[in-house]
Amino acid sequence: MTITTTDLDPWQPGGTGMPLLQVRDLGVSFRTEDGSVQAVDRVSFEARAGELLAVVGESGCGKSVMALALSGLLPGNATVTGSVELAGQQLVGASRGDLRRVRGSRIAYIFQEPMTSLNPVFTVGRQVAEVLRIHVGMDRRRAMDRAAELLDLVGIANPRERLKQYPHQLSGGLRQRVMIAMAVAADPEVLVADEPTTALDVTVQAGILDVLRDLRDRIGAAVVLITHDLGVVADIADRVLVMYAGRVVERGEINELFARPRHHYTVGLLGAVPTARIDGDEQRLREIPGLVPVLEEPEPRCTFADRCPAADGICRTEQPPLAIAPESAHEAACWHPAGVGGADSAAEAVSS
Repeated sequence: MTITTTDLDPWQPGGTGMPLLQVRDLGVSFRTEDGSVQAVDRVSFEARAGELLAVVGESGCGKSVMALALSGLLPGNATVTGSVELAGQQLVGASRGDLRRVRGSRIAYIFQEPMTSLNPVFTVGRQVAEVLRIHVGMDRRRAMDRAAELLDLVGIANPRERLKQYPHQLSGGLRQRVMIAMAVAADPEVLVADEPTTALDVTVQAGILDVLRDLRDRIGAAVVLITHDLGVVADIADRVLVMYAGRVVERGEINELFARPRHHYTVGLLGAVPTARIDGDEQRLREIPGLVPVLEEPEPRCTFADRCPAADGICRTEQPPLAIAPESAHEAACWHPAGVGGADSAAEAVSS
């Protein structure tokens, strides 16, 4: 089987907007009592204006660490290497002052649990207005007026009344919408949403995803959505980046990747997505045996080999390049891509 390795640097995503965030060979390691742990290993991607990039993978794959590394939010025992450019400004190695000016104004975050991010002793209005006063320079009156506009923007009814309420008086879905309003208050160029729907029921989850889709279209920001659930991104993402053990194992346009997944890890993730069966028969969800490894040092092998049904000798001794497999329109880091060259069919694996 022939695999054509792509040149990583000029890789262009499918969106038509300008690249706002360019990440090249990003690495993150942590110093621990037992030695160094490599959480992110040479991750590269671009996020473009007006598109939503989904970063998916199991817990422990390095998604959140990668996101926090973008603007220097990691603890002191972390070492970050590589390059993160925000519209031409290099953030890796930037001063604390430069990073403070970037956070909240140019890169904003929406985290998983709003109750740990919202201050319980301040009203919603004060907290949204504070972002505007710090990052935009508005006076108190104008900031409160704009805060009401932002709550309306993210779909909160009666925004003027909500401004007077405290976080504990709101439902989980409304609190998450407040977090989104705070995140977009300063018109950031990049919006990072880290598992923003995990603690919400499916109805509220759908509403939050609709808000993110609408904001992507209305403010033209690059949205990076981090999740462990491929089902969440099926109708909202433009492109997908699949991470495993700190590495990118597959990336491409959402429709192409869902129709023809090439990495066996992606096949497993898709197989774990609940689907409605027309015949009404119940079927056990597919599962991926084993656990995500903890890498003390980057290994010159496929890190998924011990869990992969197609692994052989080369998988355990050589690291596969991120490459375009034959008859594919996206990239996968796999010596034996699913559905290619006699490997198990991805479609059959997902549907079986």
